[in-house]
Amino acid sequence: MNLHDWIDEVCDALDIDVEVDEALVLDLARDAAHAVVRPAAPITTFLLGFAAAQHGASPERLEELASAVTSLAEGWDGKPETTADDFEDLDADDDELVDVD
Repeated sequence: MNLHDWIDEVCDALDIDVEVDEALVLDLARDAAHAVVRPAAPITTFLLGFAAAQHGASPERLEELASAVTSLAEGWDGKPETTADDFEDLDADDDELVDVD
C-alpha cells in the first residue's frame, strides 16, 4: 500500500470525494514542524483543511491559504525544544468528542 492508496481508503472511510495535493499538505506540515514545534504539523494541516472546507476553497485558494500559514511559520520566533513529553499532554479521552463549531 502506498500513500495514494491510503488517501483513497481514508476518503472512502470518511465518505468524501476530494483531490488531495499531497505535496502542499506535506510541505506545510514540514514547515510547521520545523519552524514552530513538531505537534504543530498535524494541527496546522487540520486547520488548513478546515479552513478550505469552511470557505469552499478552490485549489488556487488552498495554495494561497497554505502559503499564508507557511509565511507565518517561517516568521515564528519562539521555537521551543520539543521532547517526547510534549505529546503526553495531548492525550484525549477516547469517548470525548471535540466540537469544532
